[in-house]
Amino acid sequence: MSSDIAGGRSADRRAEVVTSLVESLRAAGCVFAEEEAELLSGAARDDAHLAELLGRRVGGEPLEHVVGWAEFCGLRVQVGAGAFVPRRRTEFLVEEAVALTRPGAVVLDLCCGVGALGAAVAAQSPGGVELHVADIDPAALAYARRNVAPYGGRVWEGDLYAALPPELRGRVDVLVVNAPYVPTEEIGLMPSEAREHEPLVSLDGGADGLDVHRRVAAGAPEWLAPGGHLLIETSARQAPSTASALTSAGLRVRAASSEELYATVVIGTS
Repeated sequence: MSSDIAGGRSADRRAEVVTSLVESLRAAGCVFAEEEAELLSGAARDDAHLAELLGRRVGGEPLEHVVGWAEFCGLRVQVGAGAFVPRRRTEFLVEEAVALTRPGAVVLDLCCGVGALGAAVAAQSPGGVELHVADIDPAALAYARRNVAPYGGRVWEGDLYAALPPELRGRVDVLVVNAPYVPTEEIGLMPSEAREHEPLVSLDGGADGLDVHRRVAAGAPEWLAPGGHLLIETSARQAPSTASALTSAGLRVRAASSEELYATVVIGTS
């Protein structure tokens, strides 16, 4: 980063740069222009790079794609163009999962995207875990490999359970899933940042939004250890249907919610 941007040569110069950024971001409709300006200036190597980053953000790219990371459960999770950005509400799923994770547990993050859930559960679990993450999207897994590496995480590519090695069958203690659950016809109602810059496979849950939930639930008993837990993020509206899918798979089911994060998680226990 140039000394101008970093503030090493002139605090006044840096203030001018940030002020200019704020004005450009506000004009583009960015609600948190001040915070975004600080992040962009911090990510830039020099003035030319800063101009490039600003152009991408003003052009509608998610801020996390532009700066290359997202804050999630206190971690700086690497993301980039074409990757699903982990949402803050999903931190509630991590909280619920950590409460169920014993030292040395086998943790599987299915539909992992960039591996944010798996990394966060591993980071918050005293005693460590045996971490596995899996997804069908090779672009997302490129980021997942970097995000789970500090925890010894192993990365598998494929469609749901077909990605997994046979030796995991019947051994998973905690299975965390943030699968797509937006109904197909509602994709058009999502913010343009998601619609235009995140992969459709990470957003589209089928006609009622729960196609992947049903597939995850149906296959879970084969992979869960005795007493193992499956945690799936869903919406308050869809929670009864998600719970029904887990019940049909033979799991003992309960739901948990957070008013603060507007988050709902359905938990099934084998």
